[in-house]
Amino acid sequence: MHSKFNFSAGPAALPQPVLKRAQAELLDWNGQGTSVMEVSHRGKPFMAVAEKAERDLRDIMHIPDNYKVLFLQGGGRGQFFSVPMNLAQRGDLSQHLVSGQWSQIAVAEAEKYMSAEVVAKTQTRDNMLWVPNQEHWDINPEAAYFHYCPNETVDGIEINWVPKSQDVPIVADMSSNILSKAIDVSDYGIIYAGAQKNIGPSGLAVVIIRDDLLGFARKDTPAVFDYQQQVNNDSMYNTPPTFSWYLAGLVFEWLKEQGGVQAIEKINTQKAKLLYSCIDASDFYGNKIDPSNRSKMNVTFQLADSSLDSLFLEKAEEAGLVALKGHRFVGGMRASIYNAMPLEGVEALVSFMQEFERTNA
Repeated sequence: MHSKFNFSAGPAALPQPVLKRAQAELLDWNGQGTSVMEVSHRGKPFMAVAEKAERDLRDIMHIPDNYKVLFLQGGGRGQFFSVPMNLAQRGDLSQHLVSGQWSQIAVAEAEKYMSAEVVAKTQTRDNMLWVPNQEHWDINPEAAYFHYCPNETVDGIEINWVPKSQDVPIVADMSSNILSKAIDVSDYGIIYAGAQKNIGPSGLAVVIIRDDLLGFARKDTPAVFDYQQQVNNDSMYNTPPTFSWYLAGLVFEWLKEQGGVQAIEKINTQKAKLLYSCIDASDFYGNKIDPSNRSKMNVTFQLADSSLDSLFLEKAEEAGLVALKGHRFVGGMRASIYNAMPLEGVEALVSFMQEFERTNA
């Protein structure tokens, strides 16, 4: 039973069965007499954990054999510079679709190492934020790569289509929606994700990279961020974040027990539909995102009377609904409903919102 439901955007809630198992294994993991944090990352017991985590991730995402999987440090921001350092030389061109804060930061980071061009940005259409699809812009075939973020957590914007290019690798920052729905990995050259939303605790990044994109790192790329170097060393060129890797493996096991990505996608769709329906049925609440770009992971909404924001958050916390405050850049409310958020949590939030409206409208 949940005493509270955590709607934090990240670090985010972890599945309770995963936390309970980690708790039970904390002092004596795998019969070692120590925690998993205290064993050598190169010892056979932990190597087995690492290998199984990769197998499970490959299984649930159907990752093709011609892709390597890396478990690295640095989070999503670490990949903002790792991608240009590994795919491009100084003076090369990267192209970007900017749909929010995180994809904009990726542009700023790439500009330190190469020429970075924004081909399209989020626009306002009918007083709502909307991401122009590829009919409105083109990918330059001379670009070293094309980068975008399929789900932006700040405004709650999701892109439900994949940019297409025959020759240019598509690079996707999936930090906030990886494992939330089925995708075709072969549509991408690189997928990367900070772990702290749908994978595990912060401190870990997962990188999925196609074989033909390896081996092109610039000479001044630090070895620890050289994808080929990390592939050669099974993600252990340096000491990896072992506890985060272990917990990620437990999350992958949990996800398989739920029926995999296809099963969790159905639940995620149900959760998002329930919450957006509550918002749309009321003049008391509002959402500023075009329905075609509404995120299923980060549902943002505003109260028509913003003077009630503080009271809403106070009463929500009293009801066991925590971390609903919107990002400081946009205000309002944000309910992050990643894989670990059960349907009952969204049902509790909707019931609270309806009651709050009834007593405060």
